[in-house]
Amino acid sequence: MKKPLIALATLAVALGAAAPAMARHQVCEDVQVKQINSKDDNRLIGTGVGAVAGGLLGHQVGGGKGKTLATVGGAVAGGYVGNQVQKNHQDKNATYTTERRCHWVDD
Repeated sequence: MKKPLIALATLAVALGAAAPAMARHQVCEDVQVKQINSKDDNRLIGTGVGAVAGGLLGHQVGGGKGKTLATVGGAVAGGYVGNQVQKNHQDKNATYTTERRCHWVDD
């Protein structure tokens, strides 16, 4: 009865030695993080001012339904441009910090 148990134990040890052990190691990297120094993170002011200006400029074009379409198109285009202008301004005035971020990786 001892021989089958010894054989089974030997087989278990051999299989355990053949299976690769899952090793883990930690990988860390430094990441730059941008902090916008503005109370208007959604850039609503730039969008609004741009939309009004674009709408006023668009209203100067055409007549009838074309005037309405130009006003709406000018407002949409102006809103987009105003949003991007404010984004560029915020990016130039942002502060950047470096944070160390780590995570575990399986080998």
